[in-house]
Amino acid sequence: MTSIFESLQSATCVWFGIGNKRNVIVSMVAGTLVNIKVYIILHKTDTFFVGWWFIIDANAKYPSEMSKAYYVCGVFGTISLFMINSVTNAQMGSDTLSGGYLGARGARGWLFVGFVMGFAAVIAACWILFADFVAAGAQHHWPGVGLFLQNVFIFLGSLTYKFGRIEEL
Repeated sequence: MTSIFESLQSATCVWFGIGNKRNVIVSMVAGTLVNIKVYIILHKTDTFFVGWWFIIDANAKYPSEMSKAYYVCGVFGTISLFMINSVTNAQMGSDTLSGGYLGARGARGWLFVGFVMGFAAVIAACWILFADFVAAGAQHHWPGVGLFLQNVFIFLGSLTYKFGRIEEL
């Protein structure tokens, strides 16, 4: 995925010189994945918090159908975002990281646990969508869809920020 971003050329603008700021662009794209909300009912698009605004909208529209336990998926997805992006690629190599208690093995384990938490949040949201809203014959499916979209967008933002940026030594 890194090679895709390396092949992209940024357009030069007279009043805003981006130059070689790949990290800034990738941060904005990752933030957009986490921070955009599509108003399906109003048929317009605004830039707000994608991941969290989906679930906030579902809770505001149908508060009686939203269990408080549904928020655990989003919380674990957000923790996963921080865990995945706190480990640099330099820390993954065994030669560069010699400090700490576990060294590169600990960094790899931390990253693995972060990915597992992110995948688990998406899978749990999918499970809740189908078990509690689709198969149960709920009158409104938007709370389940909002929960699923919340976790998908948080995870996509996390992956974009992790693999899209360049780390300077």
